[in-house]
Amino acid sequence: MNGLNLGKKAQISVELIIVLAAVVALVLLLVSQLQETSKEGAKVIEEKSGKIFKEIDKI
Repeated sequence: MNGLNLGKKAQISVELIIVLAAVVALVLLLVSQLQETSKEGAKVIEEKSGKIFKEIDKI
């Protein structure tokens, strides 16, 4: 009876580790996507601000 209970605990632990690994993988994927988005946003802001400063220089 004691071995059966230990087996269930071990199975729950393995399942929990698998779920946690999947969550960590999703978080890493989201972080990498956010980094790419922020890089693209920074490029757009840099281009727009450059255009604005050129227009200001014309005035």
